[in-house]
Amino acid sequence: MNKCIILTLLLIAVIPVLTACSPEDEPITENPILPSVPNPEEPGDSDNSGNNNEGNDNENNGNSGEEDQMNRNITIRVDDRSFTVTLEDNATTRAFTALLPMTITMNELNGNEKYYYLSESLPTDSYRLGTIRNGDLMLYGSNCLVLFYETFSSSYSYTRLGQLENPSGLSSALGQGNVTVTFEINNH
Repeated sequence: MNKCIILTLLLIAVIPVLTACSPEDEPITENPILPSVPNPEEPGDSDNSGNNNEGNDNENNGNSGEEDQMNRNITIRVDDRSFTVTLEDNATTRAFTALLPMTITMNELNGNEKYYYLSESLPTDSYRLGTIRNGDLMLYGSNCLVLFYETFSSSYSYTRLGQLENPSGLSSALGQGNVTVTFEINNH
């Protein structure tokens, strides 16, 4: 009888650890901060990179040079530190940047990452990376945004959003616990 009680208590203690950042989890709702939603000028615009063109309906249609390159970068701010992220060119990053700017509280996990459940699912193209690198910005499942601040091996599958250009100091900026992080599109 005592063994059954002890095993039950152990299971109750271990299950939350095993289910952290699972794609089947409900979004975290404590202090939710909803991202800004852009008003697209032309619904169904298939050549759009997912970024807000702010009224420049026809001016950017043939411009694939500097404008596209600028839109492939976002800034992550933690307190007084800023980090530039070079984004992947995929449907996931286009959907993610459509949510920006946003300020969220990211939760600590495993001493190597911060995560946050987005309020909506994004398109995915996940694959097993093998090695996660300091400064990787990923999507786990379809709505778990993950920012890694340590390099390590992993058998999990992620959709790559981007990589910090210079992750030096990221670990100390993010700290040990939960942290408020701002994601915004670079405008320069």
